[in-house]
Amino acid sequence: MSYKLPELPYAYDALTPYIDAATMEIHHTKHHQGYVTKLNAALEEAKLEDSDLESLFAKISKLSSGIRNNGGGHYNHSMFWSILTPNGTEIPATLSEAIDGAFGSLEEFKTSFSNAAATRFGSGWAWLIVDADGNLKVTSTPNQDNPLMDAAPDQGTPILGLDVWEHAYYLNYQNKRPEYIDAFWNIVNWKEVEKRYIAAKS
Repeated sequence: MSYKLPELPYAYDALTPYIDAATMEIHHTKHHQGYVTKLNAALEEAKLEDSDLESLFAKISKLSSGIRNNGGGHYNHSMFWSILTPNGTEIPATLSEAIDGAFGSLEEFKTSFSNAAATRFGSGWAWLIVDADGNLKVTSTPNQDNPLMDAAPDQGTPILGLDVWEHAYYLNYQNKRPEYIDAFWNIVNWKEVEKRYIAAKS
């Protein structure tokens, strides 16, 4: 199995003004492509070319840092592109009810998630996950780790993720990470998030 850079489902400038075209192009063609290239090399070196990422994540603490960092980078970014969409979408009923039940309201969830993103020290990700009991939970991970990894303190299936590495926002927002986080809510593809929620619960 040789991993490939996925095509974006929208143009590089489609998310403006919330994420600018230059950031999207560099992020996709340079950063994400770099993870894919290095992941394939790390898998080949370990003779694990036929392994799927989720199986590798379940034992990632026993594998090389090259597989962990680049496998996470590829998986995380592939998901990130899919949960963004120009102009955003309305949150569907099933997901809305689940978020209300877990957090009290959509606004309370956004506050919790935004805080996780803003307080993640250094580089990393904020996540909304479905845990082993089917509950929604907000968490964050450093670097390119994710909640599918056995090394993650809070494990579960990620259904929404936000990249808070500086390369994701620095051209437009510089060091103003909270402004980038606020902008993110305008371009969330809630239909895709609900699809992932339903799949995780099934």
